Amino acid sequence: MRPSQTQRSYAAGHHTLEATVRPRLTYVEPTALTAWLATSGTHPLAIISFGQAIPRTIPCLTIRLDLPQLEGHPLLEVWTSDQPVTTLQKNECSLAMSGNVLAGTISLDEKAGATLDAATELAYRQLLHHTRELGFPYLWRVWNFFPDINEEETGLERYRRFCVGRYQALEASLQNFPSALPAGTAVGTRSGPLQIYFLAGAHPAAHLGNPRQMNAYEYPKDYGPRSPSFARATLCSSESVPQLFIAGTASVVGHTSRHVGCPIEQTQEIVHNLRTLIEHADSVEPKGIGPSHRAIYKVYVRNPDQLISIRQALRDPLLNSSPILLLQGDLCRRELLVEIEGLVTSD
Repeated sequence: MRPSQTQRSYAAGHHTLEATVRPRLTYVEPTALTAWLATSGTHPLAIISFGQAIPRTIPCLTIRLDLPQLEGHPLLEVWTSDQPVTTLQKNECSLAMSGNVLAGTISLDEKAGATLDAATELAYRQLLHHTRELGFPYLWRVWNFFPDINEEETGLERYRRFCVGRYQALEASLQNFPSALPAGTAVGTRSGPLQIYFLAGAHPAAHLGNPRQMNAYEYPKDYGPRSPSFARATLCSSESVPQLFIAGTASVVGHTSRHVGCPIEQTQEIVHNLRTLIEHADSVEPKGIGPSHRAIYKVYVRNPDQLISIRQALRDPLLNSSPILLLQGDLCRRELLVEIEGLVTSD
């Protein structure tokens, strides 16, 4: 069956034949990937590399980011499904469908003379078009990566230009904007194009704020012409177990950066934000997240020479039994030194 036929037949029966899928996230060493997939009982959806080579024989989406891993054995970020996966290519979008879940990646080079907001708007319009076209109109989680995030570009910081382009696409095309905005991450890479990967669903999820933080999409104009278009978390409930996708979380209370220049205090503030967010999700989820939940985290560190201090602050009961991947990346505000995101699953 050709990709176009797969798309039509899948979309036509999607709402009656779909299986409920809970995407799973694991960190796997590259040398162990093939054996791990063979014994995991799951199907690969997407693999994200932080400089390591990915075997070409793995039939799934792949994306390679210039975000150096800071310690430990090299790891891949591996997303899998317990249902079969169908892959296809649509323009610059690589897509993988499994039951009620769509995973996708898009990479766009920035054209000479054009600004980042133009590339961002084009990328988001493409991904929104394809999610609707395939029957997965609800964005659950989006990751955004591009170089020189804090550098100025024709009078405006590149992160703020990115926010303008993202806003223009989402405000025009996302139903129920801004309440339908998903959990998001935006991190600066050392090199590369604009790279986005995302999870979308056939059914809506609950997008949450954090009681300690202002909704990012309501930030005042001090933070740029358009506010950042993301939710603090997305809660996906199913007939199995709920999952909480936690957005990139920084040392921000209200809308103000806290503890400028202090990596330990910033990390502690982030952990406070994470704990509050998980407790909030537990209060709104009928089945509950629960105190014995399982979690997996990713930590972005601006300055590698501050890793020891940040590691010290990560020794918190909320995190110390969970897998943590540490990466070097630049963050959305110059004064922010660390950011943490995660996936929390009820036991």
